Amino acid sequence: MIEKSASVHWEGRGKNGQGQISTETGALQLYPYGFASRFEDDRQGTNPEEILAAAHAACFSMAFSFACDKAGFATSAIDTQARVRLAPLGEGFVIDRITLTMKATVPGIDEIQFQEIAASAKRDCPLSKALASVSEISLQATLDHGAT
Repeated sequence: MIEKSASVHWEGRGKNGQGQISTETGALQLYPYGFASRFEDDRQGTNPEEILAAAHAACFSMAFSFACDKAGFATSAIDTQARVRLAPLGEGFVIDRITLTMKATVPGIDEIQFQEIAASAKRDCPLSKALASVSEISLQATLDHGAT
């Protein structure tokens, strides 16, 4: 079993409050977040959706690389972007869509195998499984054939 942790300290009320996020590795250490960095265009802090997007992109990229290895293909480069949409729902909000966009260089693989492995990696990565309540998780996977 593997267990990772993060912690948050929050001070203040609602829109005027401010939090700080820390991870056990120190990758984030007292990193600020609040209403403005989540719902407005404040770039001075982060937000839960941005952190979730990073986690999902990282998890999917690793799952894709491992799946390629298992199928006998070595990945030489994978670039993944995840976009997480927070939408209003009733009195609150819901994450209703995650879009993964991946471009990868995988020598020797054909397009059909590439798409099959990408789809299985999206389905099987632990973050995709954990996010099963999100109504739409889509993937656009592009095979980069590199210089010819």
